[in-house]
Amino acid sequence: MMCGAPTASQPATAETQAIADQVKAQLEERENKTYATFKAVAFRSQVVAGRNYFIKVQVDDDEFVHLRVFQSLPHENKPLALSSYQTNKAKHDELTYF
Repeated sequence: MMCGAPTASQPATAETQAIADQVKAQLEERENKTYATFKAVAFRSQVVAGRNYFIKVQVDDDEFVHLRVFQSLPHENKPLALSSYQTNKAKHDELTYF
């Protein structure tokens, strides 16, 4: 993997779901709504001074959100942070850098 270049999109893993679950409350607070469904379906990652995760999350039958989550370096001992997000996405929308 080249430093700075995002990986190709791949199916979500249990680790990806755990990351999404940890920032769910941050998204709900920003959007002022709760999500009964919150299933990670795909992700990309990017090595920076830490790691960015771009995660496609299903929040309804045909509604998705894209999350950008920052994971700091281990020695910094900081929690995962929801850096940015995009709402009103569909299943076929490509997970891109944002």
